[in-house]
Amino acid sequence: TDYHVSFSWMEDFEALHLACAFDIKVPETRTLEVMRLLSLINEQMLFGHFDLWEQEGAIMFRQSLLLAGGVEPSSQQVEVLLSSALEACECYFQAFQFVVWSGTSAKDALAGVLFETFGNA
Repeated sequence: TDYHVSFSWMEDFEALHLACAFDIKVPETRTLEVMRLLSLINEQMLFGHFDLWEQEGAIMFRQSLLLAGGVEPSSQQVEVLLSSALEACECYFQAFQFVVWSGTSAKDALAGVLFETFGNA
């Protein structure tokens, strides 16, 4: 899956902001169901959140690292910021595909990607 990742410094908040966008355009007819999915997913997120830029129909994951007082981020902090964003995107990308392209409900799409098999075959 291709993601478009950008880092930006937010001076007003003294924060390093990461945005990771999917290569999916949400048609207007699926916007409401995507918003439902965003809400269900974001309830489970401890750090960061998914967002929809309705004007562009773009889904993205956003997260910030607060660095108040002139603190600079370590390379490890930036690596964790990036890796956690990519993990979240990988975990939920298919749910967004189900909702946008297959017409699946948000609840069913999320259940489908969170399904785990237990036991031995």
